[in-house]
Amino acid sequence: MSSEKGSFAPLHDEKPPVAEDPVAPIPHFPSENKGDIKDELNAIETDAGSLEEEKLEESLRLVPKVVRELVSMEDDPTLPTVTFRYFVLSTFFVSLGAVISQIAWFRTTSASYSMFFVQIVSYWLGNLMARVLPSWDVNLGFIKFNLNPGPFSIKEHVLITLAASAGATSNLGEIIVSVKDIFYKEQMHPLAAICLMWATMWTGYSFAAIGRNFLLYDPDLIWPSALMQTALYRTLRSEGHSLEYSKKQIRVFWLVLIGVFFWSFLPEYVFPFTSSLAVLCWFAPHNDTIKFIGSGFGGMGFLNFTLNWSNITSTIMVSPWWTQVISFVAFVTSVWVLIPIVHFTGVWNGNRFPLMSNRLFTSNGTSYPFTKLTDSEGKFDEVAFNELGNVYMSTYNLWGIFFGYATFLSAFVQIFLFGRKKIWATVQHLRQRRSHGFKDRLNVLMSAYDEVPLWWYILLFTCCFTTMLVLIFTQDLYLPWWTYVIGVILGAMTVVPMGFIYAVSAYQVSTGTWNELIYGYMAPGTHPVGSLVYRVVAGQCWYRAQSILLDQKIGHYMKVSPKATFLSQLWGNLLGVPINYAVIRWVIDTKRSYLDGTEKDPLGQWSGQAPQSYLNQGIQYGLVGPTRLFRDEIYGPLRWGFLLGIAAPVLMYLLHKKFPRAKFHLWHSTIFFSCMENFYGYISTGPLSSFIGGFFCMYYFFRYKHATWVKYNYLVGAAADTGLSLTILAIFICFGSAKIIKMPYWWGNDSDSVEKCYGSGN
Repeated sequence: MSSEKGSFAPLHDEKPPVAEDPVAPIPHFPSENKGDIKDELNAIETDAGSLEEEKLEESLRLVPKVVRELVSMEDDPTLPTVTFRYFVLSTFFVSLGAVISQIAWFRTTSASYSMFFVQIVSYWLGNLMARVLPSWDVNLGFIKFNLNPGPFSIKEHVLITLAASAGATSNLGEIIVSVKDIFYKEQMHPLAAICLMWATMWTGYSFAAIGRNFLLYDPDLIWPSALMQTALYRTLRSEGHSLEYSKKQIRVFWLVLIGVFFWSFLPEYVFPFTSSLAVLCWFAPHNDTIKFIGSGFGGMGFLNFTLNWSNITSTIMVSPWWTQVISFVAFVTSVWVLIPIVHFTGVWNGNRFPLMSNRLFTSNGTSYPFTKLTDSEGKFDEVAFNELGNVYMSTYNLWGIFFGYATFLSAFVQIFLFGRKKIWATVQHLRQRRSHGFKDRLNVLMSAYDEVPLWWYILLFTCCFTTMLVLIFTQDLYLPWWTYVIGVILGAMTVVPMGFIYAVSAYQVSTGTWNELIYGYMAPGTHPVGSLVYRVVAGQCWYRAQSILLDQKIGHYMKVSPKATFLSQLWGNLLGVPINYAVIRWVIDTKRSYLDGTEKDPLGQWSGQAPQSYLNQGIQYGLVGPTRLFRDEIYGPLRWGFLLGIAAPVLMYLLHKKFPRAKFHLWHSTIFFSCMENFYGYISTGPLSSFIGGFFCMYYFFRYKHATWVKYNYLVGAAADTGLSLTILAIFICFGSAKIIKMPYWWGNDSDSVEKCYGSGN
C-alpha cells in the first residue's frame, strides 16, 4: 500500500505481471530417490527465479535511459483514483485555467496555464483534504462514495492534473466564434457556440484512437513534455530519493517560483522596458534604420534580449537541443536574413506593403476593406472584388505561406524516409497480438489495466460528427457539408505523421496553410468563416489529438488506468468549454478596439494577432480563392514550396546515408519549414534569449552536468512557468477585472516606445 504521502509502494515479492513465457511446469518425478527430487526441485525454482530476474532486467533495458532516470518502474494497482477529492480539485483547477488560458489566446505573448502549478497546489490541497475530511460513506442512490478513502494517492494527483490539462485550456472553436464576432459582428448563440467547441475538441479526442498504438506505447517515443511533468510528480512526493535530496529540490522550486512571480510584474506591468532590451536603439534611438533592425516590437529584433519569461517559457528546458537549434536557425534565416534583404532591396514587392504587418492590403497599400467582399448572405461579391482588386499581404507573410506548403508535404516524406521501419514494426506488433506488443517494463506494468475500448472513441466521434452537421445546417458557418467530411478524413490521416514528430521533438508542426489551400480549391467564394471551420476540423483537431496523447503518455508513465485517464480528459472539457466561452465574450466586449485594429495597444499584447491571422487566410483562400489569388504574379513563387517540401527531406536522407556520423537525420526539414512559417512580426524579442537559455539547459547541463540537469532542469522550468502564470492572473484580478488600473507614466513605460526605439518620426 502507499505511504502517507501516497507514493508508490514496492511490489515486495510479487512477480511482475509478464503475460508471455510463463515459468515452465514442474515435471513429474518417480517416488524413489526423494533426495534427488528435492534437489532438482530447488534447482528448477532457482532457475525460474533467475529467469524472472533476467526478464525483468531485459524489460528495463528496453526503456530509454532518460526515462529510467525520471520514471518509477514500480506500481501499486490498489491506489484510489476517481474520488470525491478528485472531483472537487479538478473542478477548481479546470475553472481557473480555462479563464487564464482563454485570455492568453488573445494576447501576443504569454505562458500557458502551467500544469506544474496545478501539480503543486493540488498536491498540497489533496493532502489537506485527506487530513481534515471525515471518512464518511455517502449514498446518493445512483452513486456511493467515501469522502476520504485514505491518503491522497499519486494517481488521484495525476488525474486531477490531466483533467486540468484537457479542460483548462483555450479550445479550437474559439477561432470561429471570435472571428465571426470581432470582424463581422456576428455573435453566435451561446449554446451553439459551446456545442461547436465541444464537438471540435472531442473530434480531436476521437482522432487520438488512430495514433495510440503507434505513438503511445513505443518506449523510444519519450514525449519530452510528459517526462517533465513526471519528474515533478516524483519530486513532490520524495519518490525514489532521500528526504534531504527532495527538500533541496522543493526549496529550489519555491525560490524560483517566488522570484519569477515578483519579477514578472516588472516586464508585464511596472517596467515594460525590461521586456525588450533593444541594445542597438540605445546608441541611436532616433534612427529609422536602427529602429527597424533593433526593435523587438515590430522590427527585426537583432541583438535584442528579453527579461520577460513569457517571451521564453519552459520550452527551452523541454525541447531537445537539436530542435532548438533548428528553430533558431529558422528564426535567423527568416527575420535576420530575409527581412533585411526584402526591406532594403524591395525584392518580391517588399517595399509596397508594411513588411512586419500581418494584415491585408489593396494594391496601393491601404487596408483592404474585406467586409465588402461578402453580400448579405455571406457569399462572394464578384463586382466588389473587381472594383477593389486582388488581396495583397506583406512579403513576410508570403514566404510564410511558401514554407507552409513545404511543411505539410515534408512531414509525410520525412516520416516515410526516417520512420517507416519503426511504424512497420508497430504494425507487426499489432498483427501478432490483440493489443500492443512492446515488452518494456512500463508496458508490462500497464498490461494489468484494461484498455479504452475502441467503441468509446467511435461513439464519441459519431456524436461530434452529428453535432457538427446539425450546426452546419442550422448556424451561419458558411461551410458546404461535404467539405466538412473531407476535412475529417484528411485530419485523421495527419495524426500519426505529425504526432510522431511531436513525440520525439516536443515541436508541434503547423499545417493550417495547406488545409486552407485545399479548402480554397474545393469551395472558392465562400465566407471566410467557412474556411476557418474547415481548418479547425482538418488541422486543429489533430493538434488536440496530440495533446490528448501527450496526457495519456503521462498516465502511461504514472501507471494510471487508461479508462480513468480518458474519462478525466472528457470531464475536464465538459467543465472548461462553457468557461472558455464566457471569457471570450468578456475579452471581445472589453478589448474589441485593440483586437479589430481600431486602436493600438501600447505594449503590443492585445494586438489581435491570432484572430487577425486566421481571418486573413480565410479571406485569401475561402473567400477570394487560390485560383483568383494566384493570377497575380506576386503569388507565383509560392507553388515552388511543394517541390521544396518533397526535395529537402530526400536530400537529408541521402546525406544521412552517405555520412551517418554527421547526424543529418537531426536536421529535420519539417520543423525548419514550420518555424519559417511562424510570424514574428509583432514580437521578435524572445528567440535570441531563448537560444542562449536553451544552450545552457539542454546542451551544457544535459551533457556535462547531467546529475544536476536530472535534479533541477524540469523543476526550474515548472517553477518559472508557474510564477509567470500567477503573475498574469494577479494582474488580471487586481488591475484589469473590475476596474482597469493603468500603470502611471514613467521612464520605464514610455507610451511612445517602451524600448526607446523612436525613429526619426518621434
